[in-house]
Amino acid sequence: MPSVSSAQDRAPLTHRAIFVIALPVMIANISTPLIGVVDTAVVGQIPDPAYIGAVAVGSLIFSFAFWAFGFLRMGTTGLTAQAFGARENDEVSASLGRALLIALAAGTALIALQWPIRETAFALLGGSEQVESLARGYFDIRIWAAPATLANYALLGWFIGLGRTDIGLVLQLVLNLTNIALDVLFVLGFGWDVRGVAFGTVLAEWSAAGIGLMIAIRHLRRFGGLWSLERLLAVDRLRRTMSVNGDIMIRSLALIFVFVWFMAQGAKQGDVILAANAVLMHLISISAFFLDGLAFSAEALIGRSVGAAHRAGLVAAARMTTLWAGAVALFLSLVIGTLGAEFIDLLTVDAAARSAARAYLPWAIGMPLLGVWAFQLDGIFIGATRTAEMRNAMLISLSIFLIAWWLFLPLGNHGLWIALYINYLARIGTLYYHYPALVRSVPDGR
Repeated sequence: MPSVSSAQDRAPLTHRAIFVIALPVMIANISTPLIGVVDTAVVGQIPDPAYIGAVAVGSLIFSFAFWAFGFLRMGTTGLTAQAFGARENDEVSASLGRALLIALAAGTALIALQWPIRETAFALLGGSEQVESLARGYFDIRIWAAPATLANYALLGWFIGLGRTDIGLVLQLVLNLTNIALDVLFVLGFGWDVRGVAFGTVLAEWSAAGIGLMIAIRHLRRFGGLWSLERLLAVDRLRRTMSVNGDIMIRSLALIFVFVWFMAQGAKQGDVILAANAVLMHLISISAFFLDGLAFSAEALIGRSVGAAHRAGLVAAARMTTLWAGAVALFLSLVIGTLGAEFIDLLTVDAAARSAARAYLPWAIGMPLLGVWAFQLDGIFIGATRTAEMRNAMLISLSIFLIAWWLFLPLGNHGLWIALYINYLARIGTLYYHYPALVRSVPDGR
């Protein structure tokens, strides 16, 4: 029983408390998908869909490579929120220290292993010779952002766990707006094509990591100052950290594999289909980043409730954040349905890519209404650090996706989109199955 919990921890949850956390994330996330949009738009001014395809393939490789370490954001949020809810100040500080150590080690390893990573990725993805050549140039530059990118995951996760998404907003805006400005300068100003996109990303990631670390050091004073090596290396805490992070890593690899497979199968249908799917994925990413605001709010609030042993608070956080997320998802689907065609025209001037993207636009319109439930369940389970269930659910969902892809293969790209929808349904069903047990595992604490 957490004797250090306060009455404030058990105060009724308000809609304002949810949006104090969610709104900064939503505002910051407006700029996050704009990176991909600007990347696509600037190279889309070249009348050849191979440039869009190259950026899509290159970005996808790093989504796989970096988001394998997505636990540095998700796991840090859950562990920090629980320590914060239990008023364990030393552990709040140590959660960030351990995450940054892992980020430095993993980022350095990715740079050292860049050759096998690159060759394996392009052997798996395929695509035309021109797309692969351009994407290789992108890869060779962007890989040098690895330590900074992973450190930014850790910093963002820590601030979200503290409920300080306003600081996360500042860091994301620094990262994303710097990235956008440099992309435009290097590609349209200097004519560096996809290499300019990669170089802009590298500079932006390192800038944001430096600023984020300076802000974090100032906040650590609230929790006992800089890190104690003894606390960082405490065996029981390290074991729990590695268990949570290992589960999330496996889950993240399975999730990213779904999207890698999706893009790879689109690439096999030609550069036009690859470009069309890439454009529509930007629409889906925009909606997902908006919905992340509510999911991140669920992570922080549920983590605090678990740390404070407050079951009623967990249930209230899950219900209220999901209610708002559903409303936002409906709005986003209406916006995509109304403005989707104009968005497609903005991202590419290629007539064939525009036509293909319009043909598959209905799939993007429905995605927020389906994805919102998966995102919210992810947030609930991350906050509660019930990561074994997340790992198992995603592995089952991946298997179902591959079976669905094979069954609907005769339908071409429509079949590919059907399989993606089925994957989301599987994620929802497998996680919701474990939700009642999650609730029962948290004491009432009355």
